[in-house]
Parts: sequence; C-alpha cells; structure tokens
Amino acid sequence: MSASGELAKESLGAFESAIMGIAGTAPAFSVAVTTAAIVASVGVLSVGSILYCGLIMFGIMLAFFHLSEITPHAGAAYAWVGHVFGRTWGFFTGWGLLVASIFFMVSATIPAATSTLVLIAPELVENTVWVTSVAAIWLTLVTIVVTKGIKHASYAQLILTGIETLVVFALIIAAFVQYGGRPAHTPSIIWFSPFSFTPQLFATGALTAIFFYWGWDVTMNLSEESKTGDGGQPHSASRGAFWAMVNLILFFIIMMIVVLIVLSDEEIARANTNVLYAIANKLFPAPWNYLAVLSTILSTVGTIETQILQFSRSMFAMARDEMLHPRYAKIHREWQTPWVATAVIWLLGVLLLFASSYMPSVKTILESSILAIGFQICFYMSLAGFACAWHYRAQLRGSLYSAVSYVLWPLLAALFMVFIALYSIPTFDTITNILGVGGLLIGFIPLFLGSLRRSSVATG
Repeated sequence: MSASGELAKESLGAFESAIMGIAGTAPAFSVAVTTAAIVASVGVLSVGSILYCGLIMFGIMLAFFHLSEITPHAGAAYAWVGHVFGRTWGFFTGWGLLVASIFFMVSATIPAATSTLVLIAPELVENTVWVTSVAAIWLTLVTIVVTKGIKHASYAQLILTGIETLVVFALIIAAFVQYGGRPAHTPSIIWFSPFSFTPQLFATGALTAIFFYWGWDVTMNLSEESKTGDGGQPHSASRGAFWAMVNLILFFIIMMIVVLIVLSDEEIARANTNVLYAIANKLFPAPWNYLAVLSTILSTVGTIETQILQFSRSMFAMARDEMLHPRYAKIHREWQTPWVATAVIWLLGVLLLFASSYMPSVKTILESSILAIGFQICFYMSLAGFACAWHYRAQLRGSLYSAVSYVLWPLLAALFMVFIALYSIPTFDTITNILGVGGLLIGFIPLFLGSLRRSSVATG
C-alpha cells in the first residue's frame, strides 16, 4: 500500500457517472424518509418546493460543471473553491462536505436498518440498540465493497439502482391507474404556482427539499476516475452530473404527486419515515407491498456507498494537498482506492451510530441529522456557486447563454443557499445547532494543525 499511488483512471463512463449521481441522492430513501417532514411544513406546496429547489440545485450543478473545466479533481468543490478564493475557503468547503457525510451515516444507515428489520423482525423496529447494530452491519458491508475498487462499487450501484427503479416505476404506474380518478388530494395549478408561497413558507420547506437533491455531486468527486471527454464533449463526470440532475428533478416531482394523490395528510403523518411502504400497502396486496421496503433498502445502501466514495475522495484530495495529514492520502496498490480515508468514515460512522443510540428515539436521531446536513449542504455548495460566478465573471460580457449559465444562475443559487442557511439557524434546537454549526467550527482545529505541520516541514 502506497501513499503515492493513483486512483483508477478512465474507469467510469458518462452513463455510470449518471447512475452514481442518481444513486447519490437515494431517490426511494429520500421520498420515504423526508416526505412526511416537507408535507407537514408546506402541505401540497411540497410539489412546488421540490420543483423550485430543483432549479436552484441545477444552478449549483452548473457551477460544478463549469468549475470542473479548471481540472478534474477528486476534491471537487474543495479544490475549485480553493483555486478561486484561496486555501482556507477551499478547506472549509471540503470540511463541510466531510462533516455532512459523517452525519449522513446516521440518517442513511438507520432507515436501511429499520427497513431490514421490517422484513426479518418487525417487533424490533423501535428497539434503538437493534436498529443501530443492524445499521453498523450495513455500513461495514458497504465499506468493504467500496474499498475493493471503483469498478466493484460501480457494478454494485448499477444492480441496486436498476432494481430500485423497477419497483418505483411499478408504484408510479399503479398509483395513477388506481387513484388518478379519485385522488386523496385533487391536483391543482396551486401546487406549482410560485405565487402560492410567502417567503417564510418557501424557506420553511426549502431546507428539507434541498436534502432531497443532495448527493448528485459524488460524480464530480469521481472525476479523476472517470473517462475524459473526447471530440469536444465535456468530461464524463460532468455529463453524468447533468443528466443525473435532469432525471432527479423529474422523478421527485412525479413521486411527490404520487404521494399526494394516494395518501391523505393523516396517512402521510402516520407513515412518518415509511411513506413508500404506506403507498405500497394501498396499491398492492401482501407480500408485494414489501417491494417498497426492498426499494428503500436498496436505495439507502446505494446512497451509503456514494457518500463513502464522496467522503473518501474528498479526504484523500485534502490530504494529498497536505491540508489534512498525509496519512489519509494512502492508496491501495491493488485496488487503487483511498483505503485509509475509507476506513476513517467507517470508524466515525460506527462510533456516531452507537453514540446516537443514547438519544431518546430513532426519530430524534433522524430529525437532528437531516436538518444539520441541510445546513452544511447550503454552506459548501453556496461557496461553489460563488466561486463559479466570480471565476467566470468575464462571461457577463459574452452571450446571454454564457452569462446565465456561468454566472447568473450559479450566483442566484448560491445566494439562495446562504438565505436558507441563515434562516434555518434560529429555527434549530440545541442538538441540531451543535451538529450543524458546531460541526463546521471544529474545522478550525485541523486547519490550524495542518498549518503548523506545513510550517514545521518548511522550516525543517
């Protein structure tokens, strides 16, 4: 095992990158876990929240797309923000992603565990110790697959996403066939109208809606392992991110409509983090209704994989640049993966899972971590949007397309992210603020230690 090895170049094409981006958002998991929260916040306007936050996230995707022209980099936003605004801002961009990924190990592995227990031991679903133990097992299994190589991870993701897609499409078709003529909520243009929102109402639903879309940027962290563009085509990672985002916006809008036409407000609230299962119960007889549970498990496992990939590549890149300790930049000679960085997120994830088992309930763990992650997403993605707008500001004097694509859309998306982050802080409880804001502030410690280490090397 070597500290100077390279990642497996030219491994992923545009299609595989797009699948990684789609899986990174965990479509079935996101719908199952966060739908009840957003409906409780804004009701039928959830559809509009998903649409407009999707357009905002598309602006951030454009920022990543264009910034990748600087250079393909495993650190993605960390490297590009650092290139534009300096090493300190770059560090905190990467740190925000690292912290969000660690917390995500709780909010993702717990639903995987509860869904697994629904299938094999339903009586243990509310037992926090059992849930965290099964979650740790899932995290360990996925970590092994990721460590063995990017192609192994890619093949596993294609299988998981393929099965998940078939199940979800079956739910969508059955929903419109059975409830299209007698919906629980009658579809209306109000669902989509921007005039239905007040600024406060929009901001209330936005933090949860943003969480729906987070994860697509894993494609950019895999850019050093993706195939380079040819014939004037963008890099495979960039094309993958673009098509992933287009598909995700359409998917989430359709799924939110499905939820509203099949389930009443009371049923959505009662389902809590098992909305897909509640839909399947109304559409299919047993045991076919358990396909929804299977899709949630597969989706969750898929997003655990992509978040481990994103964390490990970001930590590897930061360590390679000596912003973190160089030990985290070690590459396995045979598997060509950053095995030390991968082991770090496994260890931190397991420790956080068992520490969280002392909290009052599984629901509390989920709610706190999801809100904290939403804040950190806003932080690091807004920096990428600002970096793109500033780096390409000369495009304002070019064509309308260039001005909008390179500067205006990413800038507006970044400003929106800042607004949501600032709006959310006073609404957080103490635990969420500690996780969200405190997690970022802890970054000053490794930043300071890294500065001391580089200084000692320079003077030694």
